[in-house]
Amino acid sequence: MPSVDTIYALSSGALPAGVAVIRISGPETNAVLKSLCGAVPEPRLASLKSIRSRNGFMIDSGLIIYFRGPASFTGEDCAELHVHGSRAVVQMLLHELSGFAGLRHAEAGEFSRRAFHNGKMDLVEIEGLSDLIAAETEMQRRLALEHSAGGQSKVYDDWAKRLTHARAMIEAELDFADEEDVPGSVSDRIWKDMELLRREIDAHIAQAPIGEIIRDGLKIVIAGEPNAGKSSLLNALAKRDIAIVTEIAGTTRDVLSVDLSLAGFSVKLFDTAGLRETDETVEREGIRRARDVIANADLVLLLSENTEGFNTLDDLALTAVPVLRVATKIDRAGSDTIPGAEVSISTTTGAGMDQLLNVISGYLPDLSGVTALSIPSRRRHVDALRQASIALAESLRLNQDGLDIRAELVRVAGDAIGRITGRVDVENLLDVIFSEFCIGK
Repeated sequence: MPSVDTIYALSSGALPAGVAVIRISGPETNAVLKSLCGAVPEPRLASLKSIRSRNGFMIDSGLIIYFRGPASFTGEDCAELHVHGSRAVVQMLLHELSGFAGLRHAEAGEFSRRAFHNGKMDLVEIEGLSDLIAAETEMQRRLALEHSAGGQSKVYDDWAKRLTHARAMIEAELDFADEEDVPGSVSDRIWKDMELLRREIDAHIAQAPIGEIIRDGLKIVIAGEPNAGKSSLLNALAKRDIAIVTEIAGTTRDVLSVDLSLAGFSVKLFDTAGLRETDETVEREGIRRARDVIANADLVLLLSENTEGFNTLDDLALTAVPVLRVATKIDRAGSDTIPGAEVSISTTTGAGMDQLLNVISGYLPDLSGVTALSIPSRRRHVDALRQASIALAESLRLNQDGLDIRAELVRVAGDAIGRITGRVDVENLLDVIFSEFCIGK
């Protein structure tokens, strides 16, 4: 459970800034406001106040907003001090707050952690809030907003209620098997619903790769022989010099990466060492790393100036990773394509670059017409969902003689769903989840 201390922290961005927001939460909030501002403002009304130290020294003037618990973000008495965003003002105000008895600086994610403990948000909403703060693309924003606003939680809460109801009906059948109040048709309907629920969970799990791509980005690896134009393509797509480009084979020794936004999605682009046989120790290590990242890619752009270069990845026997064959340097070749190429480009003239981006966009999830992104986006969600699906599948497999075991398996499924939102046994997850937050959140 959270400490009874009152916590404070800078909740806005880096200083200096036009405005800085300092957040306070806990039982001493009222006393702090009376000391700093002379009075506690009306709840939820922005009030312009002079902010003074305890000895009457003027620190700044700013907008003060008071939230009386439990109608606040954390569920406790809270206040926000909107002051001028200079380092001197913020440092002086934080120093003044540190001198109050019962006050301490907040830890990473502690405001959100108190919101969770006080029932204001569940874990899915809190993780969505963390993702919303970190969102860099439109699809990341949409996915994070769906989670932070509770859309995803509603799905899991509905599933949990169905599992609880099913377990209650099964146990009623166990306890009152001879009573007419519990007809067999009730249990038949329950098991039909559990089969339907298992299919819903499996369909939900099947969307996890889409959530992973939205949240973590589509991993695209640029591969090929030395001097195939890999680093030039990386620089052209990034529109800045990321990798060193020379005519010397083996210039790229390590895996370089850059994040791009394409059609609203995050794309992680990797440049790799040229694939060839070599006795040079450092280059061999670069090639080993290149092969590792290729094996874990969502898409490989295999670059070559000639048809033979498209055989570079044959020894990797890639089956799950799609490979797009790209002919490069067509401005030198005297032809706009080579046999075996699916796309032909020149990073010097820009020829074919638009076509390449269009083809890459085809590997992004098709979410046209989708209004709600209620899909899992984290590994722990998927793991819990699989545990629930396995438990339900096992309960459906057993016959009527094992009704007590079937009821226990339904409970296991319900607990797995509950762990996603934080309703069941998640204390060991909290430190990990909230460590991802900034201090003022």
